[in-house]
Amino acid sequence: MEPINIEIDGTHQQSAAALLVEEATINIEIDGTQQQSAAALLVEEATQELASEPYDDQQPSYVPPELVKPWCSNDASILYHCYLIQMKPNFCSDIPVNDIVLGMRSELDCDVANMNFDLGVGKGTITVNFKKAAEIHLSSEQILQCRRFQITIFRILMDHNLQKLEEVLERLSVGQNLEVESIDYLLLPAARMHQKPFIIDWECVMSVPFRSEENSEYHVDSSPPNNCSRVLHTKNGIVCTCRIQNSLVYTPHTGLLYCITGLLDDLNGNSLLRPRRRRARSYKTHYEQKHGIKLRFDQQLLLKGKHIFKVQNYLQSCRQQTEKDSSRISVELPPELCSIVMSPLSVSNLYSFSFVPSIMHRLESLLLAVNLKRMVLDRCTENVTIPTIKVLEAITTKHCQENLHLESLEALGDSFLKYAASQQLFKTYQNDDEGDLTEKKEKIISNAALCKLGCDCKLPGFIRNECFDPKKWIIPGDYSESYFLNEKLRFNEKNIYIRGTRKVKGKRVADVVEALIGAFLSTGGEIAAIYFMNWVGIKVDLAHIPYERHFQVQPEKLIDIRHLESLLNNYSFRDPSLLLEALTHGSYMLPQIPGCYERLEFLGDAVLDYVITAHLYNKYPDMSPELLTDMRSASVNNVCYARTAVRAGLHKHILASDSVLHTDIANTVNNFERLSMESTFGWESETSFSEVLADIIESLAGAIFVDSEYDKNAVFQSIRPLLEPLVTPETMPLNPVKEFHDYCQKMQYIMKKPVKSIQNGVATRTIEVEANGVVKHTHTSTASNNDTAKRLACKEFLRLSKGN
Repeated sequence: MEPINIEIDGTHQQSAAALLVEEATINIEIDGTQQQSAAALLVEEATQELASEPYDDQQPSYVPPELVKPWCSNDASILYHCYLIQMKPNFCSDIPVNDIVLGMRSELDCDVANMNFDLGVGKGTITVNFKKAAEIHLSSEQILQCRRFQITIFRILMDHNLQKLEEVLERLSVGQNLEVESIDYLLLPAARMHQKPFIIDWECVMSVPFRSEENSEYHVDSSPPNNCSRVLHTKNGIVCTCRIQNSLVYTPHTGLLYCITGLLDDLNGNSLLRPRRRRARSYKTHYEQKHGIKLRFDQQLLLKGKHIFKVQNYLQSCRQQTEKDSSRISVELPPELCSIVMSPLSVSNLYSFSFVPSIMHRLESLLLAVNLKRMVLDRCTENVTIPTIKVLEAITTKHCQENLHLESLEALGDSFLKYAASQQLFKTYQNDDEGDLTEKKEKIISNAALCKLGCDCKLPGFIRNECFDPKKWIIPGDYSESYFLNEKLRFNEKNIYIRGTRKVKGKRVADVVEALIGAFLSTGGEIAAIYFMNWVGIKVDLAHIPYERHFQVQPEKLIDIRHLESLLNNYSFRDPSLLLEALTHGSYMLPQIPGCYERLEFLGDAVLDYVITAHLYNKYPDMSPELLTDMRSASVNNVCYARTAVRAGLHKHILASDSVLHTDIANTVNNFERLSMESTFGWESETSFSEVLADIIESLAGAIFVDSEYDKNAVFQSIRPLLEPLVTPETMPLNPVKEFHDYCQKMQYIMKKPVKSIQNGVATRTIEVEANGVVKHTHTSTASNNDTAKRLACKEFLRLSKGN
């Protein structure tokens, strides 16, 4: 496959203001032909249809170039940048955790090289820290031995047998002569104190393959127990006790692997074994009866062994230990039945390496975020700084089940996208009505449009959309044919590699575009967010353009300006005709008033959504993404705004000539007066309302925004008192519709398709759930609109269900 070359053309901003109006075009070079991408979508062309070809949900999965290197067997020595992976358990453990050395042929980005995060284990968490250690040169022989070690230890941890190991090691010797690119870096045990100044425990690295002939030359002061000779008979022959303690052994009669932690000074082959529900018998008798094996050296002390640790996904949030950990159980093994695979290898080293796949998966994810950040900011001349962890958060979906995901950033980015697009359309198309503006906006911010833009910018390959499966983790240096990376994407004069495809829904791509807007906004401000939007193809700016209108009437003759300004936290309008326009319904026809509130409502809707979402995001930085989404929904909705308008008495100032509308507003006011007006949270209401009341709050926000020359803070400070008390995590009411869905999921109920209808202005909603083919609950509610009927039906269902 030929590399795909992505280049950014056009001059870029020399100042923040220039950035906001710059037109950047993304060109894609395929087979030497330049093609202008649909990503260069201008707002002026927003009404044009996007490409009609269907979205292909089979999308590539990228591998960062920092992890991919060719084999260099002919080089005299190769430079490695070494990083210490330090692990600190935040709980008491009987097995220590050792440091691991990561050897990379590319230097890591500074905020990746100093990262830290937690792994969730059964007892608590382990904090992982990265630390730059040293730069070393390794010969090709040393590198081959390092690869042999890491392939052996990871294959054993992942397979729990030796069946694949010999085949893989054979591929290793063949692979070094192949001109291929694959995932390749070193993961080695860190040196212990007595091995300093070395950073690598070469003694452990040389433990594979085990060579029994070295026994006569290799001895340490192992101090064997009193009744034990210094040598033991094993499947490998006679070995020193120091070689079998802290070793990994294989027992052919069971096909199992064990870590040997020492000798049992009070047990040998003639000692009694007490199995459950059976009379006592000796180990010698047990092996003869169960396995048909006669122990020849029954006087030898038995070995104390532990089962091999399981490699698991330790990145999962709220990970629970669902099965018994057999690695904590000790077993007694006759030495003559054991074949030494690796020695020396401590149980703590093996335990530490069991966490490495999860650690490296996080590192790979961060490196993907680094490469995406570089791709976006390659030609940026402004000082835009985005932490890599924020980019990672923006490309991580909830399906990964990790302690970070994009939902909060998506909510923030979604609100800013709507705001930026709405104000751009409002000032660009000053003669368009609200309907036309809304149609244009939807073609910019729709999921289909965002997905298309994201695909044109090659974003899907960066998306993390699956829970980490350790069984699919690629062991570095394993030259399996399926691990070769033959496809690559070229950008900024660098490659990023492609490892197969996976299914990514179009909605996920759109979510990531919004989340990336949120990431740039939350850390780099609006300038950074606008830069990213222009890069992805949404051409907007935040420059103020005067609003041209021709009102030939004196506003004070139709509305009480001073009273209305007092309701708006004493905001003083420079142009009171904007206040008049914000309160004028379409039915109020006077020649002197050329327009109604609908354009301002279109603008104010987006402005209010953004300022309230940003307020919640910044005030509660540690809030869960789910809670932020719920709080935003509770604060930004028509019911909330309508109750606010009634409570402030704004309905008395609406200019309208529609008798039906006046009746509708009067009924709404009467219904609301029977409710508690202490809060304005949207989904507490059990009655319907006139949407005009909600529109007025939004149109007033739009009027203040235009009058203040696009000052969002002025909007928030003016409208906020009307919305008080704002929702907090403590006062957050449950959304009955969301609670209904969560309850059904918890109870494993099947939700049938709701039955809904509208007759004579009355909406009817019937919800029904069943379990095991039996209908559990059915409830029907009526209201003046579908949303209220649905809310009432869910509330009543929950009341009856919990009451039972």
